[in-house]
Amino acid sequence: MRLPLCVCVVAVFRLTHGLDNGLALTPPMGFLSWERFRCNVDCKRDPDNCISERLYRSIADVMVSDGYRDLGYVYVNIDDCWSAKSRDPQGNLQPDPDRFPSGMLNLSTYMHSRGLKLGIYGDVGTETCGGYPGSQNFLQQDARTFAKWGIDLLKFDGCHSSRENLAKYYPEMSRQLNQTGRSILYSCEWASYDILNTERMYEANKKYCNTWRNFFDIQDSWRNVLEVIIYYGIDLGNFSGVAGPGGFNDPDQLIIGDFSLSYDQEKVQFGMWAMFAAPLYISADLRTMRPQAKSILQNKGVIAINQDPLGQQAKLLTKIANIQVWTKALAFPRSYAVAFFNPDLGGTPTLVTLTLSQIQLTNQNGYNITDVFDDINIGTYNLTDKFSISINPEGIVLLKIVPL
Repeated sequence: MRLPLCVCVVAVFRLTHGLDNGLALTPPMGFLSWERFRCNVDCKRDPDNCISERLYRSIADVMVSDGYRDLGYVYVNIDDCWSAKSRDPQGNLQPDPDRFPSGMLNLSTYMHSRGLKLGIYGDVGTETCGGYPGSQNFLQQDARTFAKWGIDLLKFDGCHSSRENLAKYYPEMSRQLNQTGRSILYSCEWASYDILNTERMYEANKKYCNTWRNFFDIQDSWRNVLEVIIYYGIDLGNFSGVAGPGGFNDPDQLIIGDFSLSYDQEKVQFGMWAMFAAPLYISADLRTMRPQAKSILQNKGVIAINQDPLGQQAKLLTKIANIQVWTKALAFPRSYAVAFFNPDLGGTPTLVTLTLSQIQLTNQNGYNITDVFDDINIGTYNLTDKFSISINPEGIVLLKIVPL
């Protein structure tokens, strides 16, 4: 999907109630194949990387053996191009018989035996974005099929549809999933197809969806990561205000461990996605993950910021020189995560000296400060005590600030 580069509508957000299915009380975590593996269906020439049960089983095995599952990465999500090009004679969706010869029920059973969950992809329109059968006119039937297969998450795209049909069928699929009696996390792309209508879109997405994409498809590009951060800083229509347990904004997949990002840029994406209370879906080849990238993705302190039960999305508070200062309230009373992001390209780190009162903290007894990425206690500070931090170019420092 594609969104307009210039968005000029500002709306005032009102508090709404979320989808009450008991899921996504914190942002979901796992693997999603699209950015890294795309619609590769050539299993003869590329059997290890094509969209097939072989790929997802091998990823699942690494998620278990390399410790991802035990940190919360439990969803193994299939994206587009998994199905046969046509439905069966009874109108049911069916997996491609050559690439998924064991069937989806067998694959979900395998995931569940490993302590994982299986996600699948569908489309609200007549076809998926890749040209496979869509769910328009088959919503009830497809929801029941997914439940029968033991599916745990549905990513529901919006290609080959109209604005009117999006508004009709996204809520209807939410109802149909709930009526199956199976707990299926509902990941919508609705907001990303109607972004100009921000207030109503975010209210509706919160009501019917557990997570909702709200920006471009991410590519393996630092520019794309930076565009997301800029967009979330603008916070058009105050979409940050709708995020919370049961429903979260989704800026798309993590590209950490792919090809384009530096070590500092990978830290930026992970740190900012944690601040955004975003789903953490890795779209990289876990089987060949670089040790440095793995250490970022498995940083327990940063994951804890993302999984904080308050579920609040960070806001851009201020800028100190060129450094963006983002704050996120945490569940522990009067505690905050604070991210200092340096978007500059220059070769020299930026040194920032500030006081806690400059970032609107008010506890008169002071605070204890921890560097989250490095798990280093920086010390205790009163509101007027000065402290300094150095932020690398295109880098981040993430602090946890707890009252004394």
